[in-house]
Amino acid sequence: MDCASSSPEGVSFVPGGVVQSVKILVAGHFGAGKTTLVGAVSEIPPLRTEEPITEASVGVDDLAGLPGKHSTTVALDFGRRTFESVALYLFGTPGQQRFARVWDDLARGALGALVLVDTRRLDASDKILSAIEERGLPYAVAVNQFDGAPRHRLEEVREALDLAPATPLVICDARDTASCVHALITLVTHLSQQPGALQ
Repeated sequence: MDCASSSPEGVSFVPGGVVQSVKILVAGHFGAGKTTLVGAVSEIPPLRTEEPITEASVGVDDLAGLPGKHSTTVALDFGRRTFESVALYLFGTPGQQRFARVWDDLARGALGALVLVDTRRLDASDKILSAIEERGLPYAVAVNQFDGAPRHRLEEVREALDLAPATPLVICDARDTASCVHALITLVTHLSQQPGALQ
């Protein structure tokens, strides 16, 4: 697998063998681990737009089940991961409903989405999955394994989320590069099976 090269000034360039670039959304509800995943897989320093959670979010952002959550993405996360001849440009979406308007801009030109879900707040995934489906994006779902979160068989998660049989569903740990890369490869494989998505 090719890796990104850097100039002496530290600027990272796309490897010479890359012949295709693909825009991918990394979506999920508030606190699902999107920022962590983008940071774990990106071969370039990720762009983050995180801000501290303040008292102004009380009653607006639901922090139930999110111990230790002190910041939130207010625009996007951005990273890049190269797989041989394909460069994936990863756009992490904000998870709260109040940032829904940002989604239209982030989704423009995307070929698909990796949707992160958290079994502590599985019902919070419904709006995110609906938003992805409304935009007609093919997607894969990754169950982020938080410490202490309930563990369920994938078929139980599939049923709870009412996923179509063809929708890929995997387990990952957003802190672990290898499992996140596996989730991205699962998505890219799914996209390659869509007519005209990946040539």
